[in-house]
Amino acid sequence: MVTPPGRVVVVGASLAGLAALETLRQEGYDGELIAVGAEPVLPYDRPPLSKQVLQGHWEPDKTMLRGQPEYDALGVTWHLGRRATALDPGTKTVTLDDGEPIRYDGLVIATGATPRRLPGTEGLAGVHVLRTLEECLALRAELETAGRVCVVGAGFIGAEVAASARVRGVEVTVLEALPAPLARAFPAEMGAACAALHLDHGVDLRCGVTVAGFEGDGRVTGVRLGDGTVVGADVVVVGIGVVPETGWLESSGLTLDNGVVCDATCATSAPGVVAAGDIARWPNNLFGETMRVEHWSNAVEQGAAAARRLLAGPGEAAEFAPVPYFWSDQYDAKIQFLGRCCPTDEVRIVDGSVEERRFVALFGRDGRLIGALAFSRPRLLMAYRKLLAAKTSFEDAVAHAARAT
Repeated sequence: MVTPPGRVVVVGASLAGLAALETLRQEGYDGELIAVGAEPVLPYDRPPLSKQVLQGHWEPDKTMLRGQPEYDALGVTWHLGRRATALDPGTKTVTLDDGEPIRYDGLVIATGATPRRLPGTEGLAGVHVLRTLEECLALRAELETAGRVCVVGAGFIGAEVAASARVRGVEVTVLEALPAPLARAFPAEMGAACAALHLDHGVDLRCGVTVAGFEGDGRVTGVRLGDGTVVGADVVVVGIGVVPETGWLESSGLTLDNGVVCDATCATSAPGVVAAGDIARWPNNLFGETMRVEHWSNAVEQGAAAARRLLAGPGEAAEFAPVPYFWSDQYDAKIQFLGRCCPTDEVRIVDGSVEERRFVALFGRDGRLIGALAFSRPRLLMAYRKLLAAKTSFEDAVAHAARAT
């Protein structure tokens, strides 16, 4: 029987970290638990930040993932508002930002990711990114008086911010370097559906443009494009993706490559160290692909899987091979996706139509169902999760859709 670690340290006090902590207790672990979080608050839910909180419908306390009694029941020592700055797997020590060392027997790395920023925005008031509760509240305060918002990037976070600003009655311009929203992830027809959704709601969407710089002395007044055009703005939101928070691990000896590299069981290259959530990059053998997934459901599932990996005996650890899932609420539309896809995949609309912005699309690659996308068809979409897990052929999946409609 494996000897459980005497002390488990979880670095990263967000969703994946919380899932790891809760799973350890649920699996019967009664040792010492320590959690380190860069933000000064207990774990909260991030998806509402760009929607309900930004729109002013929710206050911050409604985003808390658990009530205080549930947090207390975990028996965790919380180090909040503290950053980990170094890891030494040889001495099994994590160093915090004030120099305090914390020893561990088992370690979960769940430090997530941080937003990319654009050069020229340092120290320029009115330019925002959106990842944390603090950033959300700062942006929300500005939207109270802003007349014009410019969003750089038409990925999911940019699109959600644009939708929330329009709901608040603010004029919105969205700038996207690619030919269509989400063009890096989806075929052109799907990106066109996302574009049409925002055009329907009065967004000035400009694709195929580059940002050359920013106007303003101390505070932003506009965004300068590559062709010299200036888009006036009282507030700018930069939503051009995130990078995994691995800087503190650079001297650790862990294998880093667009995240912390793990094996199929979430174990890193150091004994007793696992990773989960946005920071983890691992081979998902269900899809035959090494991936890093930045979505809510993966953080929950991988946090739990990483915790179980710490408690597993030799040869007992299960592979983590989920069907990725994410969703995005924009205006009155719910966009959901299961699996994986790329712009070159075969696409079949099996329910509804792109024109009415209510449809289900299936994606095929090498004869296999690889993904499913739904616009405002939540009940229909989830049936494809089992088909994806079973590696169903593309034609069998299309046939299933025909029988279901």
